Amino acid sequence: MVGLARSRTFRDVALVLFGATAMHFATSFIGPLSSEHSIIVSTQVSEVSHDHAYGQPANHVHAHDDTRNLGTDKAALQDLLAGLGKTQKGQKTFSDEVDLSYTIPETTMLSHAPGWTVFKNLYMSNGTIYIVTTRPNSFPDISLMTSTGLPAENTPENIQARLPTREDMSFVTPEEARDMWAGDVESHEQNRLWSVPGNTFIVNEPSQFLDHYYHFCAEWLFGAWAFWQGAFSATVEPGTAHKSSAPPVDRVIFANAGARGWRDRPGFNSYFFRAAFPSTTVEVEEDWDDRTVATSNPAAPRRAWHFPYALFSDRSASFKGARCGSQNQRIASEAIDYMRDQKRLTTLWWEPVRRGVLRFAGIDPRVVDTGVRALAVVEGAERVRGAAALEGHKAFSGLSDKEVVISYISRQSARRHLIEADHAALVTALEEMTAKHGWELNVVEAEKLSKEQQLEIAAKSTILLGVHGNGLTHLIMMPVTPVSTVIEIFYPGGFAHDYHWTSTALGMRHFAVWNDTFLTYPNEPSVNYPEGFQGTQIPVYAPTIVQIIEERIAGKHPISLV
Repeated sequence: MVGLARSRTFRDVALVLFGATAMHFATSFIGPLSSEHSIIVSTQVSEVSHDHAYGQPANHVHAHDDTRNLGTDKAALQDLLAGLGKTQKGQKTFSDEVDLSYTIPETTMLSHAPGWTVFKNLYMSNGTIYIVTTRPNSFPDISLMTSTGLPAENTPENIQARLPTREDMSFVTPEEARDMWAGDVESHEQNRLWSVPGNTFIVNEPSQFLDHYYHFCAEWLFGAWAFWQGAFSATVEPGTAHKSSAPPVDRVIFANAGARGWRDRPGFNSYFFRAAFPSTTVEVEEDWDDRTVATSNPAAPRRAWHFPYALFSDRSASFKGARCGSQNQRIASEAIDYMRDQKRLTTLWWEPVRRGVLRFAGIDPRVVDTGVRALAVVEGAERVRGAAALEGHKAFSGLSDKEVVISYISRQSARRHLIEADHAALVTALEEMTAKHGWELNVVEAEKLSKEQQLEIAAKSTILLGVHGNGLTHLIMMPVTPVSTVIEIFYPGGFAHDYHWTSTALGMRHFAVWNDTFLTYPNEPSVNYPEGFQGTQIPVYAPTIVQIIEERIAGKHPISLV
């Protein structure tokens, strides 16, 4: 039933006017009644041999912190973080600064390693990245920050073609920036800059490797998350939440990869990324082209996009670094090793991403917490016995027998796999070993399981083993305990850094097995792809695998990394 209208009294009008007047004074003197944005995030958070496709590393110096050492200057870091997520009364927002300021805000570099740079106030116009600065010499050479973004081939012509020019990244002074983008002060015209709010990851590499589960999740994302956290000296809170104090990632732009260019065929890349960063917006090559075209009309006044905070990553630039270019060919190593050297990464730095994915997959929290519990047990035992007394002692693992899980990722239905007889012998030996000790054994063909089933197995695995292949990428979901181990079976004489480097970066032991011989740190082989590496006749001597596993669980071969 519609209510009957009544005439307004003088009292009603007076109350409305009083309320409006009160609101006007409140917003004028106190500011708009809006909540502040939190900067704390909680888990929003075909194979190609390319090890030499990026050419020789260039001599360089790791540049960082153009003005202040944010890793040690807590006051400076607090000021910076306040600017990332908060606007207090009397403070200008980034939009105010670029729209109305007479001086175009200068670009500063918060952290840099080859291929990885965190910028404050980065600009893009007509496809060119602009660094606005009065001190261009304080930045590294642009070849250590960017490239032309072309796919990599191991030829002199291609290496030269990937070297960046001023069309890719250019330095301009604030005065030059003002000439290009500033408005007319006398006519009160705003600057022709459009600020892209929040924090942006700009990925300047083609789909050549991005559409592969290992290269996307265990290499690019692995390095990006480490470098972003390290740039802000972020901490990770222990406990079931494992939140990171790193600023949120608002968007990721794949500037040279289309909608399918960053997705792998099994679908793990998008699954993994959306689970870890559910609120992050993704833009692809077509979107970057839109932004380029919008700032490239020669008949219109020049204009640009402004990124308040941006992590800019480039694969070709990473290969200019000594670690990636000549040691391990893993772009994440430039990011992670640099932040480790700077002591800006905590032990649990990867845990927010890992937990975000496992929570999305519905994994039992008690399984997810296995590593944290094991480390706590070992710390308690060390206080009682001493660290040296634990080596070779059962308490070294921090795990009960029922918590020890051995997972063998079989590739017998794939193009690269073991000799059938050796595979059968290995399965029999693993069954006998686990039955003797009361351990759990999983023998799986990953491609026959759902994503959730694969992640559940990885989340509880103490030992992960298999022939070199994409299934071992799941090691990034393993709990890190004192005995966590990856055993990678190669054709004798063969070796690749993919899972070796990733294992050690997480604090796990890696063993390369050549039939009846195993190698581990510091006796690591050189990268090699002999005839038979990709074949179906890879041998393995089962007792060697059993020996490695039993010795590791017993506390031998402790982690000892540089």
